[in-house]
Amino acid sequence: MKRTWTIIGVSDVPSSFNWYQSLFGQPKTPPGHDDFGQISDTDGTVLLCLHQWGAHGHPSLMSPDQGLPGNGLLLFFRVDDFDLALQRARALVIRFEEEPHVNPSTRTREFSLRDQDGYYVTISALPAPDRRVARRRPDKRLQPTRARGRTGKPRERRARLRG
Repeated sequence: MKRTWTIIGVSDVPSSFNWYQSLFGQPKTPPGHDDFGQISDTDGTVLLCLHQWGAHGHPSLMSPDQGLPGNGLLLFFRVDDFDLALQRARALVIRFEEEPHVNPSTRTREFSLRDQDGYYVTISALPAPDRRVARRRPDKRLQPTRARGRTGKPRERRARLRG
């Protein structure tokens, strides 16, 4: 598998599209359609798809009345601008589901909020690179002899040099 496209049912695609663009600090653009939109990263990676409830007859996206929005689903996003994402999120909701804290499992900062349709959204900081890990230098003894400039077999070369 290369990529997943998470698709959630929403009541108003343009409004939800705007909400997620605000959360991620993206420029405001309209969704591709009134009933479907893709939130994409700057490299084109699809982060989230928003699908109008009832559009296109998909059985699991017929109506929010057939289940609780987000039951069993956690939208979890890793971001490289955590502090800015936190500021943007505070402007979007009245309260957080979880205030910023360090997750003991991932050891990264995160917070959680609900989107307009009730989905539980967690924003987590990308971990900083571990600078304590030393770069391994290649073991030259394990490299083929050609890599060190020798073209012949070592024994043949020594015999030629002696003779």
